[in-house]
Amino acid sequence: MDLGEAFCIVCGLPPPLFGERMCEKCFRKRNTLAELPTNVNWSRCPRCDLTSLNGRWIEITDEELWHELVESNMKLHPEAEGIAVGLETRKVDDRNTLIYLQIGGSISGLVYEEEHQMRARKSNAVCLTCSRRDGNYFEATVQLRSSARKLADEEYTVLRATLDALIANLERDPMFFVTKEGPVTGGYDVVLGSKGLAKSWGRQLVSQFGGQITTTSSVIGRKDGLDVSRMTLLYRKPGYDLGDVVRWREELWRIASWSGEGAILSKVERKERTGATWRDLEYATVVSRMQDHLVLDTVTEDATVGEFLNPNNWQIDAVRLAYDHVVGSKLRLARIEGEWVALPLHQVDVKS
Repeated sequence: MDLGEAFCIVCGLPPPLFGERMCEKCFRKRNTLAELPTNVNWSRCPRCDLTSLNGRWIEITDEELWHELVESNMKLHPEAEGIAVGLETRKVDDRNTLIYLQIGGSISGLVYEEEHQMRARKSNAVCLTCSRRDGNYFEATVQLRSSARKLADEEYTVLRATLDALIANLERDPMFFVTKEGPVTGGYDVVLGSKGLAKSWGRQLVSQFGGQITTTSSVIGRKDGLDVSRMTLLYRKPGYDLGDVVRWREELWRIASWSGEGAILSKVERKERTGATWRDLEYATVVSRMQDHLVLDTVTEDATVGEFLNPNNWQIDAVRLAYDHVVGSKLRLARIEGEWVALPLHQVDVKS
């Protein structure tokens, strides 16, 4: 070896050298693609099957979990390139799973293929949601009530179902749970773990069914120097739905849509629309609900009158046609005070 020629700083061999001037043998002896712990612990809630991962309780499959555990616990060489990982598992018992890994890649141009083994140890831990639910924790109470008339049980079921749909569409939050619920005198109460969820539900109810919301808060104590409060949200559903026929100011109207402070109404007799506040509609009475309307074909018709087969007695009855009736189209009929009334086409009719 000539003076000044490069050599391995560990064993003195001449080039080729890798990394910090080491031959291949010495370099491989001192460098590995990856390092993994022999054992890694993880927790799952035995009540709801949520898994604790990176400080959060999430819903995750076992296959996804093994990859997450490997990714979060594997330390790669800082100069590693072209990493490829193969993974297989073998369940030892209910709490232990062996994870077998094949890892390929390169460091300083040298190709590596390594095999590793890691044991995943499961432990039980109660998640925040179950812990608070078991402790009857709550932040808000939503009171479902009605105005103008008593709601049927089926209507409360429809209102309650919108909460499940809302939770399913929101990003998962440990506070989005129902502590308790049930019918009460005059309505239905739902006790929730989150004030934010209660407010979101209230906005959705108003948007979908109309009505009014009243919120009140009460301070129940202090924590970390801040007031701790609970909220009560009262939702009053109007006694009418979209498409219903109401008698208001001595005339027949249909509920066309909801507005911020009330409803938009369309007149049955002629083409006319108007807005009304909830206070304006306090004395409106429902004379025909949309679910009771009949949609039938005409037997005969002229410019103003159409005949149809009455399904109640199988006799031919006549009715004055709506102002927007199109020849050959179906009739939407409402029975109001013993008389048949043909209703003009309505946006909610198309959706139904």
